[in-house]
Amino acid sequence: MAGIYIHIPFCKQACHYCDFHFSTSLKYKREVLKAMHKELQLRAEELKGEIVETIYFGGGTPSLLSISEIESFLACISKNFKVSKHPEITLEANPDDLNEEKIKALSLTRVNRLSIGIQSFFEEDLKMMNRAHSAQESEKCLAIATKYFDLITIDLIYGVPGLTNERWKQNLQKAFDYKIAHISSYALTVEEKTALASFIKNKTYPSLDENLALEHFNTLVSETEKNGFEQYEISNFAKKGAYSKHNTAYWQGVAYLGVGPSAHSFIKNRRAWNIANNAKYLRALQQNTLALEIEDLSLTDRYNEYIMTGLRTVFGVSLENVKNRFGEKYFEYLQEGVAVFLREETVVVEEGILKTTQKGKFLADGIAAELFYV
Repeated sequence: MAGIYIHIPFCKQACHYCDFHFSTSLKYKREVLKAMHKELQLRAEELKGEIVETIYFGGGTPSLLSISEIESFLACISKNFKVSKHPEITLEANPDDLNEEKIKALSLTRVNRLSIGIQSFFEEDLKMMNRAHSAQESEKCLAIATKYFDLITIDLIYGVPGLTNERWKQNLQKAFDYKIAHISSYALTVEEKTALASFIKNKTYPSLDENLALEHFNTLVSETEKNGFEQYEISNFAKKGAYSKHNTAYWQGVAYLGVGPSAHSFIKNRRAWNIANNAKYLRALQQNTLALEIEDLSLTDRYNEYIMTGLRTVFGVSLENVKNRFGEKYFEYLQEGVAVFLREETVVVEEGILKTTQKGKFLADGIAAELFYV
């Protein structure tokens, strides 16, 4: 089993909080997409013998692609890789790109899952984030999309200054009202070199409040649970049968190939990442070379990643797996390190599986960092 991630490095405009790689200029879009096809061809051998079960168009803003451009990518993948009969194919999209004509046309392609970047149903939040869509467009988009697609996930952001807990509940209720089966929800964070970081530094926007984010997170967990969702990863909530197969594969260490500027790959304990520069990426592929860096993961790297992903997901960390995969040294280190968190009741061991408790979920990344083998 394997996955393919296609990074579309273009956006209409820059969201104030985003530090992903993208360009707001579409001048060389056609050339970059052509180069990405070439990368798929050049790297096909890396997944030799694997069956591609998931394909994910991320970005950037993949919904900027035309239907023919999406189908061209899928054809290129089918030509160069072994693809399962019924792969999960996800397209990230913004509401302003999804009118009924586009949604209907997408439903006639092999794309079978939409990931829609709603972020908030309140106009003031969207303006603060510098989103390209309006709250009205969000609702119109969902009303149409739910008629054509069974698998839809939406993104929502919490911890936004000025967003009361009551309004946060209203955001969630909108998702429930549209019968959305999957929600990905993240706390607003300040990343270096973003507009948001500059606004906070210059005191034109308030600093983020971790207590507000925690209040919103607890509300998120309780409200989704009431409505039949399972928190199968810290930031991901799904109804039965609606887990993201692609992201679940990431968390379980399944091989995936990342194509496009800044895309990451993980194959056979080796991680690779493409240059985060459209022009340099394009020049390299025009010369039939790859502009990427490669890192062979050490046993310690793999142990630390297993701890991180395990504590973030419903699957947890198997103590037996730690002993068998990494050896007695790592097993004893984990047992010693986890003792304090067991006493604090932020983690628990059930049937040999180490998991975060409800109390520990919001702290999962910090707990994992304390358990890393250094």
